[in-house]
Amino acid sequence: MAAATKKVPLATSNSVNMNQGKTIEETYQKKSQLEHILLRPDTYIGSIEKHAQTLWVYEDDKIVHRSVTYVPGLYKIFDEILVNAADNKQRDPKMDSLKVLIDAENNLVSVYNNGDGVPVEIHKEEGVYVPELIFGHLLTSSNYDDAEKKTTGGRNGYGAKLTNIFSTEFVIETADGKRQKRYKQVFSNNMGGKSEPMITKCKEGENWTKVTFKPDLAKFSMSHLEEDVVALMKKRVVDMAGCLGKTVKVELNGSRVPVKSFQDYVNLYLNSDSQLGSERPKSFYEKVGERWEVCVSLTEGQFQQVSFVNSIATIKGGTHVDYVTNQITNYVMNAVNKKHKNSNIKAHNVKNYLWVFVNCLIDNPAFDSQTKETLTLRQSSFGSKCELSEDFLKKVAKSEIVDNLLSWAKFKENKELKKTDGTKTAKVNVPKLEDANEAGGRYSEKCTLILTEGDSAKALAIAGVAGLSQMERNFYGVFPLRGKLLNVREATTKQLKENKEIECIKKILGLQHDKQYSNVKSLRYGHLMIMTDQDHDGSHIKGLLINFLHSFWPSLLKVPSFLVEFITPIVKATHRNGTVLSFYSMPEYESWKGSLAGNASSWSIKYYKGLGTSTSKEGKAYFQSLDKHKKDFIWMDEQDGDAIELAFSKKKIEARKNWLRQYEPGTHLDQNQKLIKYSDFINKELILFSMADLQRSIPSMVDGLKPGQRKILFCSFKRNFVKEAKVSQFSGYVSEHSAYHHGEQSLASTIIGMSQDFVGSNNINLLLPNGQFGTRSVGGKDHASSRYIYTQLSPITRFLFPKDDDGLLDYLDEDGQTIEPNWYMPIIPMVLVNGCEGIGTGWSTFIPNYNPRDVIANIRRLLNGEMMEPMNPWYRGFKGTIEKGASKEAGCSYTVNGVINEVNETTLRITELPVRRWTDDYRAFLNSVTEGNRDENGNLPKDPFVKDFRKYGDDAVVVFEVQLSEENMMAAKQEGLLKKFKLTTSISTSNMHLFDSAGSLKKFFHLRLEYYEKRKKVLLENLEFELLKLENKVRFILGVVRGEIIVNNRKRADLFLELHQKGFTPIPKKSKAVVAGATDDKEEAEDSPDVSGVRASDYDYLLSMAIGTLTLEKVQQLCADHDKLNGEVDILRKTTPTALWVKDLEALEMQLDALDKYDAEAEEARRKLKGDADGEAGFKVSKQAPKNPRKYTKKAINEEVSVETMRKSSSSAMEKDQQGENAAEVVKPKGRAGSRKAPAKKEKPSPLMDEDDEIESLKDRLDAYRLDSSPERSAYMETDVLRVPAGRDAARKKPPAAVSVISDSEDEPDLEDDFDVRVKVVPETKKKGGRKAAAANDKAAKPPAVTKRRGPASKQSQGLGQKLLTGMLKPAEGAGISPEKKVRKMRASPFKKKSGSLLAGIHKEDDAGTETMPASTSERAVAIDVQAKARPQRANRKQARYVLSDSESEEDSDFEQASEDSDSD
Repeated sequence: MAAATKKVPLATSNSVNMNQGKTIEETYQKKSQLEHILLRPDTYIGSIEKHAQTLWVYEDDKIVHRSVTYVPGLYKIFDEILVNAADNKQRDPKMDSLKVLIDAENNLVSVYNNGDGVPVEIHKEEGVYVPELIFGHLLTSSNYDDAEKKTTGGRNGYGAKLTNIFSTEFVIETADGKRQKRYKQVFSNNMGGKSEPMITKCKEGENWTKVTFKPDLAKFSMSHLEEDVVALMKKRVVDMAGCLGKTVKVELNGSRVPVKSFQDYVNLYLNSDSQLGSERPKSFYEKVGERWEVCVSLTEGQFQQVSFVNSIATIKGGTHVDYVTNQITNYVMNAVNKKHKNSNIKAHNVKNYLWVFVNCLIDNPAFDSQTKETLTLRQSSFGSKCELSEDFLKKVAKSEIVDNLLSWAKFKENKELKKTDGTKTAKVNVPKLEDANEAGGRYSEKCTLILTEGDSAKALAIAGVAGLSQMERNFYGVFPLRGKLLNVREATTKQLKENKEIECIKKILGLQHDKQYSNVKSLRYGHLMIMTDQDHDGSHIKGLLINFLHSFWPSLLKVPSFLVEFITPIVKATHRNGTVLSFYSMPEYESWKGSLAGNASSWSIKYYKGLGTSTSKEGKAYFQSLDKHKKDFIWMDEQDGDAIELAFSKKKIEARKNWLRQYEPGTHLDQNQKLIKYSDFINKELILFSMADLQRSIPSMVDGLKPGQRKILFCSFKRNFVKEAKVSQFSGYVSEHSAYHHGEQSLASTIIGMSQDFVGSNNINLLLPNGQFGTRSVGGKDHASSRYIYTQLSPITRFLFPKDDDGLLDYLDEDGQTIEPNWYMPIIPMVLVNGCEGIGTGWSTFIPNYNPRDVIANIRRLLNGEMMEPMNPWYRGFKGTIEKGASKEAGCSYTVNGVINEVNETTLRITELPVRRWTDDYRAFLNSVTEGNRDENGNLPKDPFVKDFRKYGDDAVVVFEVQLSEENMMAAKQEGLLKKFKLTTSISTSNMHLFDSAGSLKKFFHLRLEYYEKRKKVLLENLEFELLKLENKVRFILGVVRGEIIVNNRKRADLFLELHQKGFTPIPKKSKAVVAGATDDKEEAEDSPDVSGVRASDYDYLLSMAIGTLTLEKVQQLCADHDKLNGEVDILRKTTPTALWVKDLEALEMQLDALDKYDAEAEEARRKLKGDADGEAGFKVSKQAPKNPRKYTKKAINEEVSVETMRKSSSSAMEKDQQGENAAEVVKPKGRAGSRKAPAKKEKPSPLMDEDDEIESLKDRLDAYRLDSSPERSAYMETDVLRVPAGRDAARKKPPAAVSVISDSEDEPDLEDDFDVRVKVVPETKKKGGRKAAAANDKAAKPPAVTKRRGPASKQSQGLGQKLLTGMLKPAEGAGISPEKKVRKMRASPFKKKSGSLLAGIHKEDDAGTETMPASTSERAVAIDVQAKARPQRANRKQARYVLSDSESEEDSDFEQASEDSDSD
């Protein structure tokens, strides 16, 4: 027994016991298909149980949406017959009648159509008539051939047979006009019985089919056809009228259905919706082709669809509905988000508001089940396309759906923002909040929350509150803001939710979102006080807080005294008698300062940049006089709200531009008023910030610089920034000397930006990048920290901004400190050279870079009275192309193309990217289209077409080799390689906005020409002034020598009176620096004696001369200088401003030549190192070029530029001459005003002669004004056309010998790093006496020294010799033959001054000719003058050898000392 009940392994007891008592045959059964359908009907026709559902039904001649109870299976067998009748329309387009009878009382349904009848013929294979086959035999159909595209509803061979099976009686009648036979057959007992077919004759052309059936209601648990089921059936008949359209007349129970088209059908739904009390929604209809009809209407937030596929009602939609709906939702979504950028609408949000009606014909449709409620066929298999037109989509997008969506977005936003609402509670936990003791309590209305700008302002506020009484302190809370509040007007919900400061303010105040406030009783604080700096940014913070309240709680702004501000002085003026004046705005202070006229010396000014400048004592004083510092904002009318919206709404851009255009300088808010209107705050205070923001963001047309850049350039000139310094140190210098009031990190970033020289940055960088200043890999963002990198003034900068113009500029003044000018005056418009980009209030600007040579050429055309030529953008080092596109009124567009070449059939080489498309970004793009490469989320690329790629090149050069399959290569070439690989970008000149002008070259031209006229006038005045000073010095020295003026043993006052009586011109000392770089002199003592307004110090230029200069020799030298000055004046008077400009342009072009040569040589060296990798086909590793060849470092560029400038001949000619003669040849400097001859006679210099400071300054000024030299210096010889920063080289190494060799030969020793000054010499046989070489006096060309000390005199005179290098390097055995062949060994100077070389003698030229002065005659070093000669042809030029002697004359020492002091400034 136990064995009999033993469980089967792995089987439950239920499964064992379930089969007990049944035989195997009873347990496992096989049913016929008919039996299976009757046993499991839900598989075929759906459920046979009653269902309650809300559906559309047809009753009382209208469609109604109500709850119904029906049996899906019964509804389905009726639908099968109805769809069969509709299918006949596809087989026979002539069909024009569909009649349906629903007799509920007799449980009878019949469907008639007059399309082609069923063939009345015996099927040869099955042996039965075709009507019996298709209506009485399962799995029979005419739709089995899937190769044939059909647009009928039938598919699986069940259809009408299911209706037959679930009917007690099923009658098929048909007329086959082709065969002239009428057929009738009756099936009964659920298709279990059938009668013999009754076949009679019919007329030819008579075609129709009628199916009549009585549903087997017992199988559906029904006793009769219920009302709801009949209503559903009627609705399906109306569906047919809508689907079949005008060509088919549909009748129901003998009456025609009032629907003639799909639009009529849709209107039944819309009319029904309007009867519920709302307006009839708009609808938009479109017929696409012959197969698609689409109509769209709107719903209240729930997606609805009514769709038909081949007349089948797909009540659950499907792929056809998604296909149409997605087009609409995507279009509307993009349109709404574009217009309302912060709405953040998604496609599914749009779908919720759509009611979509679709009627379509689809080839061989596939459904989810036999019930055919959902279409599952893929879109690509539809057999047709339904691409909705732009007009249709625009109509939908302009409908009320947009308002519905925005309302929904607003509702959702409010719902999200309510999560951060505050409440009126006694305590809140907010970091950094100093809560008022009474906040949130009984006296909360009296409490004031002080919002401060930063923690330092919070400290001041706490200190100020501490000065109040204990009772008053209980009512003040303090909370610091971190910078500027978010502009909430167009902010997204996500931004608002994630903004901690907004959340904190709501909690502290107890604000509730979207609540209307008529008073402050429900808030924790009754007043909100804004306490910010009195500068422009402080005004902006106030405005943002006002905007915050106006956006969400405009009613609060109307509550009296809710919003107040606390003002503090921005400037305090203290008189020496103790009087203190406070000013609360800069225009107010400027007005007061202007009223002082010249009486400002007794006032001391202190600028209060921020609240942190005030002391705790001052803070207490502010709060103790609270009525004076507290100002209430007051709401007058809607103009206040309009003004706030004008300032902060993105919808008011044009109005904001007009607002800024109407700004008048001097506008400011009257701080004496107790009440401030919101409109006054916007129009009189906030507008000052907007203007300052514009000036910070948009450069000037004149110099192309923004204020921060201009301050940096000013300090570079003031410091004479030729010696490198760390960027961090230099930024501190700029902050100190230019009154920079913003963060030094921002300043350091600006310095780095002005130094960058990679492709896409600056065409001419004004500062040198000595270190890692960023590369094109990431657009310069990879620069090192400012404390690691060095910079200095670029040599070319002073050629763009000549020093002669410094005194002509209008310098600004801040707190008595002279800072940068309004703008600099470059010789070419730099805004075109380096371009610019910026976004300010109301305006933005973008100007591409242009070629400086094109700019120069156009300036020359203007100077010559010719028409300018159009210029195209140009970027230094860019190897791609920039093609001009369409020209519009606003400007032109350009297409920027990289470079891509085909190496072989599967490999491409990319050697240039479009401008400002950075290398790392492009590598990321290639990774995203490379097969097998996964992104950071682990996803494979969607459309990979690159097989592999490799990156070569370096930080300056772009080289990618890309490998593709041959198929992808062909496809890429057909699409276009540049487009496929994203190697094209576009730039436009339609957004070029600048200050002072629209940025045209002509306006710059006239302004620049005007300044050349000013320069000429000032130069003439200075020269004439120096002539007057020289004349007075000559008279004075002669008076002393002749005994007419006694200097020694006299009182200074008596001597002053005598000079005054004898008519010597008083020349006051300059009390203020005019030119950048000079320092301010202290005012003279008040007790200096004066006569007729002339002070004794006015004759210091005479009385301060060294006693050693009061000699006849000095008189002779001064006379010679006087003659020379006269010559300069004559030349200058004859020179036109145009000629001055041409000279500057020529000098600039020489610097550009040098830069081009450097770039070319660097590229050539890189190419040589790379080898022939570029020329080889195949996907292989190329050699990587170094960043810079050995001889072309950043330090070497200065020397290379200087060499190129001095040679003024081609390198090929130099190399040729290097193998020939060694004699150097004198070349007349380019553009010299005229040939200069040496003076006929010049006295031998005396060892006692030593010029004073004034004479040295004069010589420097004369040299600076020479017309035959560069703008920076005016040496008689072209020895240093380009300034070479000496400090860095000199500071690093001390030269072992004072010999410098300049040669193009790389085999010769490279001594260029040791010296910074080159002197061009003549052959020994042509040496003549003459004037001193101006180059020796050039302060900028020499390394700075702390002190100049001169050693004892040598037995031989120390002079500046000019000797061939070959002669100086010969063996020493011949040294005793001639003193001219001796070379003295030099020691290195301990003071960084180069030692001098001892040459044979000093030549003197007199009337008799040339003779050699004995070496012992003089201890002075006199430079040999070089006689000008006609310029030789370039082909005949010889290799120039340069010899440098560093021994300087005593008369240079004072001037050089001044220069060194300037360098160390």
